[in-house]
Amino acid sequence: MNKILVILFLLFTTVSFGQRGNREKIKSLKVAFITDKLELTSKEAQQFWPVYNKFEEEREQLRKKERTEIREKINDVPALSDTEAEKLLTQFVQLKAAEEKLNTAYLNEINKVLSTKKTLLLLSSEEEFKRRLLRQYRQNRGGRH
Repeated sequence: MNKILVILFLLFTTVSFGQRGNREKIKSLKVAFITDKLELTSKEAQQFWPVYNKFEEEREQLRKKERTEIREKINDVPALSDTEAEKLLTQFVQLKAAEEKLNTAYLNEINKVLSTKKTLLLLSSEEEFKRRLLRQYRQNRGGRH
């Protein structure tokens, strides 16, 4: 196991998830994890990270919009009129279409920077990072699922 994975493991065990500053800690861990997994050259890293960071920002904006404009209202469906419900569903579908469009554009752009194999490795690395993060979160919460 290489040094960066050992460091990441140690950092995972020290991260507590109840504080605001943890988003930045998690982001830093994710950057280190992806960099290690993809074995990015300096040229690849210079091209990759701006594209990746832009995508992450745009994806977060869409998620925030979904939370504020849709999810909160969905929690109170009985209070919605049929017209409001229809409008909300239309917004939800449009938002999901925007997310899909963003994902497609992102993958096309990343594939210009990275090889196809590294692009696929990126996808699997992100999933692996999420799994490890969730596993650590559960361990810190006493193993509750």
